[in-house]
Amino acid sequence: MAHCNTIFHSMLKFIPRHQFETLEIHHSTGRKARKFSRWSQFVHLMFMQLTGRASLRDGIQSINSRAKNLYHLGAMPVSRSTFADANNKRPASLYEALFEKVYQRCQVISPKHKFKFKNKLYSLDATVIDLSLGAFPRASFRRTKAAVKIHTLLDHSGYLPAFMAITDGKVHETKVAKSLSLAKGSIIVEDRAYTDYKWFTKLHQKGIFFVTRQKTNAVYQIIERRVVNKKQGLTSDQTIILTGTKGHQCPYPLRRIGYRDPETKKHYVFLANNSKLSAKTIADIYKERWQIEIFFRWIKQNLKIKAFIGNSRNAVMTQIYVALIAYLLLCMFKFLAKLPTGLQAILRVIQLNLFRRCSWEELFKPPPLISKNTIVNRQLSIKFG
Repeated sequence: MAHCNTIFHSMLKFIPRHQFETLEIHHSTGRKARKFSRWSQFVHLMFMQLTGRASLRDGIQSINSRAKNLYHLGAMPVSRSTFADANNKRPASLYEALFEKVYQRCQVISPKHKFKFKNKLYSLDATVIDLSLGAFPRASFRRTKAAVKIHTLLDHSGYLPAFMAITDGKVHETKVAKSLSLAKGSIIVEDRAYTDYKWFTKLHQKGIFFVTRQKTNAVYQIIERRVVNKKQGLTSDQTIILTGTKGHQCPYPLRRIGYRDPETKKHYVFLANNSKLSAKTIADIYKERWQIEIFFRWIKQNLKIKAFIGNSRNAVMTQIYVALIAYLLLCMFKFLAKLPTGLQAILRVIQLNLFRRCSWEELFKPPPLISKNTIVNRQLSIKFG
C-alpha cells in the first residue's frame, strides 16, 4: 500500500521550509525561540483557520490532542499562554511577507481571467472588520466601536488576493491605492471611493489603465461622440475633458461610457483611459468588479477574521494574514487537483479530513455506486447472520 501524508501535511508542503526559514531570519526579533518556533506558531494558526476553531482555548486543546501528527508536521504542542504571547509579540511582518510569496507561487498555476485581452486585470476595494473598542482603543473607527480596514487588490486570474494592507478603520482608501506598484498595461477597476484625479494622472503616465464610476458632481466637456449598440445596454460612448475645479489635475482625455443594466434597469456611467477596448468590454470589466465583494463575503463567512484570539494590533494582523495564506493554499489545492467544486465545499471536506492519510484524488473521489441487490444482501446478512 502506497504511503500517503495527511491532507494537512500536503497543504503545508506548498510552502517550502527553507523559504519560510529565510523569511524568519529577515523578520526576527533578534533572539530565536528555544521551544515554540515560528513554524510551530504558523502550523497552530493555520490549523485554527482551516478547522474554524471558536476560541483560543478550543484551538489549543484541539490541536494538542493531535501531538503525534504535530511531530510529523515539524511542530509541537504548546500552552495557551505561550501561544498568546507569541501572537502578541512576534512581528506579523513575517506572515505578510509569506503571504506575498505564496501568492507568487499560486498565480503561476491559476487560470486566466475570462476576457480575451491579455492585460492583467485587478479589482481594488476595502472592507471593514469590526473590533471591540475596549480591547482595541487605538483602532477607533466611530464613537462606540473600533475597526480595522483590509485593503485588497484582487487578481482576476484565479480571483487571488495579490496585495493586502491592514490599516485602522479611518484610513481612506486612496491613501493605500497610491502605494500600489503595478506592471505597465495592467487594468485596475475600482468604485467611486477611489476617485482621485491626481492618482488617475499617475496611472495614465505609467501606462496603467483604470475603469471606475463617474461621480455625479463631475464637470466635463464632451469633445467626441461615438455610435453605440443600444441592444447591448450601452447608452453613450464619449471622449471628455474634465473641466471642474479639480479637472486640471487630470488633463488627459477620458472615455465616458453610459450603460443600463438589462436586469436591474439601473444606469451606470463609467470613466476609463483605455481607447482600444470596446465600450461593452469596459462595462463588463466594471461588472466583474463584483468578484471582490464576493471574495470579502467568502473570507468573512469561512475564515476566522471576525473573532480574534489576541487583543494586540500585532495579533490581529497575524491572524488576518494567516487567514489569507489559508485562502491561497485552498486555491492551490483546487488548481492542482483540478477540482470543479467551489472553495467552500473544498474547505468543508478538508475540515473533516485534515489529518486523514490519503491523496487529493481519493479525498474528492465520488463514492462507488451500490446496487439495490447489494444493499438487500447486506441487510439479510445482518438480520440472519
